[in-house]
Amino acid sequence: MSFSAPGTKIVNEQTDVLLVDQFLNWKKENENCSAKTVTKYRKILEQLGTYLDGQYLGATLGTLEQFTGGQLHRMGYSAASRKVAVAAVRGFYKYLRQRQHIRTNPAHDLVYPKSGKRLPRAMGLHSAEAILLQPDLDTFGGIRDSAMLALLLGCGFRVSGLCDLNESNLVWYKHQGADRLAIRLQEKGDKERMVPVPSEAMLLLQAYLGHPDLQGIDRLLDDGDQVLFVNLRNRHIPEWDYRGELRRLSTRAVDRMIKYYAIAAGVPEDQAHPHALRHLFGTELAESDASTLQIQSLMGHADPKTSAIYTHIAMRKMTNVLDKGNPLGKISTPVSALLREMQKGGAL
Repeated sequence: MSFSAPGTKIVNEQTDVLLVDQFLNWKKENENCSAKTVTKYRKILEQLGTYLDGQYLGATLGTLEQFTGGQLHRMGYSAASRKVAVAAVRGFYKYLRQRQHIRTNPAHDLVYPKSGKRLPRAMGLHSAEAILLQPDLDTFGGIRDSAMLALLLGCGFRVSGLCDLNESNLVWYKHQGADRLAIRLQEKGDKERMVPVPSEAMLLLQAYLGHPDLQGIDRLLDDGDQVLFVNLRNRHIPEWDYRGELRRLSTRAVDRMIKYYAIAAGVPEDQAHPHALRHLFGTELAESDASTLQIQSLMGHADPKTSAIYTHIAMRKMTNVLDKGNPLGKISTPVSALLREMQKGGAL
């Protein structure tokens, strides 16, 4: 039987805590992890350290499952919050294994908890208009943001597809004697599609491409192409390396941009995300009598059943049909007189 020397446990605990600090610094410096995420991860890993009595390196898959499952549930964590916890734990132990602090990764098979999927909150045209009018067109950043917002709203792009665009994805062509623009993009599953661009979005994109500030940015890629939408600053990258692919705007930055403009416009926060714009695009297509196949093509849906959802929520079109054909409108009812008065007064 072997015994640990006095003070060994204290030293090990201090070493393990230091490893947490090293991991979080690495996340911040190398993965550009936000301060908010680092704070969340730190809290979770400190709670894990308490649960493990400070012995991070002695964790097993079983103890990690118990912590991210029952323990966090009893502490009031929802399934969605426990997903963040699993991500923190998996990332931490992957980091330890890569740096050979542990021989095997106990979190390798740690699974994420299942949680219900929330339906997207629909955004109305009024809210979309309010967001679109927020960027300052007297600045280069404002013109860039306006062009991106117009493409998200006017073409229904996913934010990942928007950020991945290069200049070679822009296809100019003639339509009824006028110059028009289409964009060839790849999104989910590397599926490629060509989407015509509304004239409003085309003009904003031309203003962005012609801006003198863009001309001074090195966007050149190794294959000779150029990044389309650029970030304007990144304090984590040395100035001499700040070029090419490193100038590409991230999806996280676009999420933050939309949230910023939505709050400034007074739009509810649960609508302040790129998918709300895409959702509105699909809904308006359905309201305009686009077929399911046309919606599928424009939105890049793999399954036509997904596109059919938008035809089911085209409420304005269905309301007009209902008002014309509704049997209650063709007979006398207990509220018919009241209804006529309300209609005369503009209440309905």
